[in-house]
Amino acid sequence: MSEQDSAATTANRSQPSNSLRRDVRFLGNILGEVLEHQGGKQLLDTVEHIRETSKSLRAEFNSELFEQFKSTVSSLSSEQRHNVIRAFAIYFQLVNTAEQIHRIRRKREYERSSGEKVQSGSIESAVKELKERGIAPEIVQELLEGISLELVMTAHPTEATRRVVLNIHKRIGDLMMELDNPSLTHREREKLREKLVNEVLILWQTDEIRNRKPTVIDEVRNGLYYFDETLFEALPDVYEELERCLTKYYPEHRWHAPTYLRFGSWIGGDRDGNPSVKATITWQTLRLHRGLALRKYEEKLKDLMRMLSFSTTIVDITDELKESIRKDSEQVEIKNIELWRNTQEPYRIKLGYMLEKLANARDESLKGSPMRYNSPQELLDDLFIIDRSLRSHFANYVADSSVSKLIRQVELFGFFLAKLDVRQHSKEHENAMTEILAKMNITSDYSALSEDEKISLLESLLNDPRPLTSSHLDYSESTRECLDVFQTIYKAQKEFGEGCIGSYLISMTQGASDMLEVMVFAKEVGLFRKEKDGMVTCTIQSVPLFETIDDLHAASAIMERLFKLPIYRQAVEARGNLHEIMLGYSDSNKDGGVVPANWELRVAMNDITSAAGEHGVKLKFFHGRGGALGRGGMSLNRSILAQPPHTVGGGIKITEQGEVLSSRYSMQGIAYRSLEQATWALITAARLAKYPEEEPEALQEWENISRTISETALTKYQDLIFRDADFMTFFKESTPLSEVGELNIGSRPSKRKNSDRFEDLRAIPWVFAWTQSRYLLPAWYAAGTAFRSYIGEDPAKLETLKTMFKEFPFFRTLIDNLQMALAKADLLIAREYANMVSDPAIRDRIFGLIEDEFKLTSELILKITGQEDILDNVPVIQESIRLRNPYVDPLSYLQVQLLSDLRAVREKEEDDTELLREVLLTINGIAAGLRNTG
Repeated sequence: MSEQDSAATTANRSQPSNSLRRDVRFLGNILGEVLEHQGGKQLLDTVEHIRETSKSLRAEFNSELFEQFKSTVSSLSSEQRHNVIRAFAIYFQLVNTAEQIHRIRRKREYERSSGEKVQSGSIESAVKELKERGIAPEIVQELLEGISLELVMTAHPTEATRRVVLNIHKRIGDLMMELDNPSLTHREREKLREKLVNEVLILWQTDEIRNRKPTVIDEVRNGLYYFDETLFEALPDVYEELERCLTKYYPEHRWHAPTYLRFGSWIGGDRDGNPSVKATITWQTLRLHRGLALRKYEEKLKDLMRMLSFSTTIVDITDELKESIRKDSEQVEIKNIELWRNTQEPYRIKLGYMLEKLANARDESLKGSPMRYNSPQELLDDLFIIDRSLRSHFANYVADSSVSKLIRQVELFGFFLAKLDVRQHSKEHENAMTEILAKMNITSDYSALSEDEKISLLESLLNDPRPLTSSHLDYSESTRECLDVFQTIYKAQKEFGEGCIGSYLISMTQGASDMLEVMVFAKEVGLFRKEKDGMVTCTIQSVPLFETIDDLHAASAIMERLFKLPIYRQAVEARGNLHEIMLGYSDSNKDGGVVPANWELRVAMNDITSAAGEHGVKLKFFHGRGGALGRGGMSLNRSILAQPPHTVGGGIKITEQGEVLSSRYSMQGIAYRSLEQATWALITAARLAKYPEEEPEALQEWENISRTISETALTKYQDLIFRDADFMTFFKESTPLSEVGELNIGSRPSKRKNSDRFEDLRAIPWVFAWTQSRYLLPAWYAAGTAFRSYIGEDPAKLETLKTMFKEFPFFRTLIDNLQMALAKADLLIAREYANMVSDPAIRDRIFGLIEDEFKLTSELILKITGQEDILDNVPVIQESIRLRNPYVDPLSYLQVQLLSDLRAVREKEEDDTELLREVLLTINGIAAGLRNTG
């Protein structure tokens, strides 16, 4: 943030070496100018002094300097403190933008300089690998038709950045990209720098804190932002690159890549613990989805109208296009647009009718009329007519560059843009079923029945064509809402197409009855039907969400029970013999810790896959990952390749949430690269599944060792979290848990119930609070004890773990994730948070347990990996963390001070809104600095 010769910095931008550091310095200088302009030299000097002291402490710890540093921080006036917090928080926002720009630049630089060399992790590298292994094009086609990835946006409250701030970041990023243009004149560069100063000034004067909690519809619009800004263009570009590479390496085959990569959403459909998500909100969400899809298509058709000026005085169009225009002229009344009047430019005339039919697609009163597009297929039919006609007069370039891309966009996004999943807690269905069955005098207390009795009753209800509910009966508000959701799904499938909602997820699935209850409700509205001839039609699927360690243990038995029920098996057959299973990485980690969660998820996947295979059912696993390390967070390609290859045959779904959305999809180039790497991983996983590599002889032994380590870790973790009576006191007092709940970053409460029980605390604030306080405990705790227990005093066992790290992908991924967590944790700063615990005995005892485990885990990770320091194997990330820490540290110390002051005020049953605001600002800043927080 110090002042330097900005002109020299600007002039040297074209030098590729050390470009990230250069950009960080460049933006830091601009921020320094803004700080001095807004707060005077004193503000800049104060920020610089704190930054330099923090860097010195990181370079070499000195207890005297450390006390001086804390004294400086604590002596700031309220106004100074407020500005210092914002200065560091905004600095991280600028650094994050610079890192995103650098990722795009590195890829472009690689493509410029590599010549014929193929970049690793690219689509071309995956296709080239298939060719070099001698895999025939027919097999390649089969592999492509078998892969599937759906990325599901969720509204979990881990993204602390406001939409307006994201827009500023995007403008800053665009300007920084412009500065890379080597043909810019000196004056043009200066003008761009002036614009950047202006944007940083706007950022400084923009409130980072929301003044109210977002509504569900606010969250829906935030999710749609990424479709509008990047995904609508980036996603078809990935398909285009795949087809280019396939044609390059298999030119004898004509390629049209199947639709293997889509986006979905929970936002507006996830009602688990969120009382704001009603059936009306889900319907409104679907209308917003359709509205954006139709607007994007209208923009594309208008672009085509400007482009396709082909005249019949020069070219001949197809009879098919002529007949299509004639039909439109008879059936479509132009109201919304002005029809093209030049009769010799038929493409423009046709596109005019298409725009009218798109506009009418919003009018539900015209449903079924030729005045509107009633389905995406009707729009596709018209686009194919134009495509064929263009090719008939050799306008292939236009067809390939513009029409083909729009065809792909319609195939991908339809009229519903993204599939919407519905999710609800299993207890809500049981409560509604209990009330309905009591009113129908079928059973007085369904919830009191045994699991076997429930299954038997629900099976008979599914086989019985008679309805269970009546419009003449009154139901409680919760039961009526439960029924309304299913009515809404049925209506939506009729209006937007069956693909708009296909999965109904059940949180805390603990028995087969939880799944069957949903199917009975589906039967009530026509989503499930058993015809007179015995055939079953089913347009919705019950999707279990196995979350806790106990749930994962029971998962395969639950699915086995369901597959043995003839009526349920028929429902699965009606869905193409494909069944979706969701696995929760967050609650399993919260319940058992990182090592048991990872192991039990692997075991559950293998067991469920085996059970399904015996019944001829393919599985699509839905991985409920978060951005945080304690919630399964990792890059897209790593998360795909982390799955056992034989478990990916039916496809993969992965949640994309929190800051992951902005880090991966806010910029076109990064969105493309993330999706390209995901495609590479999918193709690689499909190849490994079809042509498995030989398993190591020691695999069974390694799995047994992993199981033993997991069992030890589970005991150690639960001894602290569940069986230590003082733990919750320590957790609440030494982290900003309660204050995180006051940060208006999500529409959903932080607890499933109004309860202080650990079991009712959501995994997201659990992880978020530990990250803010620099412990990152959920991402590493108990691993060290588990490793030490296995090794004991036997050097041979340590050698076995070293071999497992090198040759067992599951174990290597686990160790690498532990390394990342240990690198980001800081127990020196965590101790400052622990000092907020009011009882010294509780503080010293529990912090001592955590500190000892941290040291032990770090020590054994280094022995297993053979490294000198944590993350030596990923120096880029190691350096990034090292550079960020000195800037995060001041925010942490300020947060501790502010939390202490705020809590002291509240103990007197008073409040201080300014103190709370500053606490929330530090939460924003630390989240931006550490990343991987949600």
